[in-house]
Amino acid sequence: MTAVGTSPPVAERTAGWFPSRWGADDQAGALNEITPATVLAAVSLVRTGRVLDLAHVLHAGVPAFPGRTYRSYLTTNAHAVNRRRPGGTPEGWGRNAVNWVVEQVTATQQMGTHLDALNHLQVGDRTYNGHRLADIAEEHGTSRLGVDSLPQVVTRGLLLDVAAARGVAALEPGDVVTVADAEAALGGRRLRPGDAVLFHTGWGRLWDDDPAGYGAGEPGPGLELAGWLAAQRVALTGCDTWSYGPVPPEDPDEPFVVPQTLNVRHGVVVLENLRLAEAAAAGLREFCLVVSHAKLLGATGAWVTPLAIT
Repeated sequence: MTAVGTSPPVAERTAGWFPSRWGADDQAGALNEITPATVLAAVSLVRTGRVLDLAHVLHAGVPAFPGRTYRSYLTTNAHAVNRRRPGGTPEGWGRNAVNWVVEQVTATQQMGTHLDALNHLQVGDRTYNGHRLADIAEEHGTSRLGVDSLPQVVTRGLLLDVAAARGVAALEPGDVVTVADAEAALGGRRLRPGDAVLFHTGWGRLWDDDPAGYGAGEPGPGLELAGWLAAQRVALTGCDTWSYGPVPPEDPDEPFVVPQTLNVRHGVVVLENLRLAEAAAAGLREFCLVVSHAKLLGATGAWVTPLAIT
């Protein structure tokens, strides 16, 4: 038994968590729940052809967790070099005077609208499926569980408008989204294995209007709800917040325990910083969700533009 007031050791806290039910070599986690039949059922939801973009525009001024930055700048030397190439002219290269610009980006994938890989969070030194970080860490990222190991996503999406269900414009920092909230927002619909469940709390309204306030706290699904989602065998989940779960947390001694538990214990992939206000205002509730990510070797996440297709 762990003494009251002390932290349980990692071995005790993660007892029974691994190997996962998909096997010791699995790297896809709950995305295994998305089968060809799941994809066909999701595609059958498309009736109007309308596409809603659920991502924010990423730039240097977006809200970011401390220590994470984004910088993008143009490189324009081709305009000078092209005129000196064989066939170059004062206007550019070749008779068509072609020139180009490209940008260089220095940033972490862990900001903006993004998908977390299963190497992102740990309990102590243990990742999903029990890997020790010291055994999989490389210069470029990790040798297992990187975002490149996750399959692309086409599945049924469900938007749970918790703010509307509670009758408020937005939840407050630290507000806990409960199982009862989720069931009320579902409005009689039932979750299926492989579903993607997205929560609209109204917090995303601060993204542009008050970036500092946006990052100062957040509402979010509580630990009980996370366990309930995992028991329903959802493939992934996300929220219109910068993490996933209430900040301040339910237990002040357990920061970020909700995404940690989903990631490490259940292998449930999390989407963060979703732009859901437009979809919620349109009454969107059930749709085909497409989330395609860059295959970045060993990365802890990837910028994504989730698409809700109706």
